[in-house]
Amino acid sequence: MPPPESDFSHGAAHSPGAAPSPGPSRDDQADRVTDPVTDPGDSRRAGAGSSGPDAPNGPAGRATARLAAYLADAGLAWEAGARPGEVVVTVPGERKLTTIVSLLVRDELTSVSAFVIRNPDENHAEVYRFLLRRVMRRPLLGYAVDAAGDVYARAQVPTEAVDAAYLDLLMGAVLEAADAPFNDLLVLGFLTSMKREWAWRVARGESLANLEAFRSILSGAEDDPAYAVPPLPPDPLPPEPLPPEPLPPE
Repeated sequence: MPPPESDFSHGAAHSPGAAPSPGPSRDDQADRVTDPVTDPGDSRRAGAGSSGPDAPNGPAGRATARLAAYLADAGLAWEAGARPGEVVVTVPGERKLTTIVSLLVRDELTSVSAFVIRNPDENHAEVYRFLLRRVMRRPLLGYAVDAAGDVYARAQVPTEAVDAAYLDLLMGAVLEAADAPFNDLLVLGFLTSMKREWAWRVARGESLANLEAFRSILSGAEDDPAYAVPPLPPDPLPPEPLPPEPLPPE
């Protein structure tokens, strides 16, 4: 059996189902919007909203109005989240097809969380070292992991600072943190799975289109005994025809 197709459903190429993205069977990346610090529970979205969160007169309400205006001006798709004050935004990317960003607006602080990648299959220390080195060179955001080991980009900002200019800077930083390192994270944390997928596709004559960005790394895996693909079982023989029914006696 090849790795599940959901493990390689998004990525570097721009076509649907482009480069491999480790998407665990337990979730779709597009639904991973839980803030791993402020809300470790379920944050599945509860329908679209046209007016955003409630409380229009407080700092959170004013910030939400500015956020809604910014999203409309930027042409970004959004919907109300499951939690009061939450807005869930879909941001198109280059290496990932989309990054889903949760903004949880409160009177004092607004938290921002974006799913980056699921818990690596391997090489955890190198993955975390890579992310920590990126944090030293990036403004506004850091990385966090939830109880399952899945990686998020996360920030908390003063709600009063949430205006169009700050949101533009913040959303750009979120996209850079979640999208730009994606292929590097795949190679660091999922290389064995990717080689196994490559070998299986070559053996079965399947398309390699969404793995082309990794050809220089994956090519040759089809000849490695570690990733050998068993031959397809032979087609079963058709059942033997039933004997004719005997004629009734005269």
